[in-house]
Amino acid sequence: MAIENTDIQDKLVETFGESVFNFHQERDVFTFEIDANKNTAVILFLKNSPELRFHFLTDLCGIHYPDNDEDHQFAIVYHLHNWYENKRIRIKTFLNATPEIKTISNIFPSSNWMEREAYDFYGINFVGHPQLKRILNMDEMISFPMRKEFPMEDSGRTDKDDRFFGRTTTNL
Repeated sequence: MAIENTDIQDKLVETFGESVFNFHQERDVFTFEIDANKNTAVILFLKNSPELRFHFLTDLCGIHYPDNDEDHQFAIVYHLHNWYENKRIRIKTFLNATPEIKTISNIFPSSNWMEREAYDFYGINFVGHPQLKRILNMDEMISFPMRKEFPMEDSGRTDKDDRFFGRTTTNL
């Protein structure tokens, strides 16, 4: 018997109440939000539940929403997969302007590098991570390059010609 979205929602709401919310189908993935302080409990429940069996972490990524209010500046998105039923879910949680959330590397060891990448590019602190340090950028960097607080281009560059990018008002 295939697991239905309503089964997942019912089990989560029964266990976590108002800490899980905004359930909806987004394209072919069942999606919902959780309170950031419940991330490890919800993910552990989804993994260990004999009915749900979301044993595989497909992805974990960070997002920066600079135009959102102070409590929703950053988000972490988890993608989990139940291979038995071929069911995928997306879990999203919002963080404030000083992003911090508990690590899930003790639940899914594969999240180790994913969390390091989110730290490296967004500055999201994963509390309890065994080795939270930069993974792709130089250790000396003091900024987080995927935050949308920096201009997309360096206005001081002289090695490009704007005519080749369609940014000139004169005809060629």
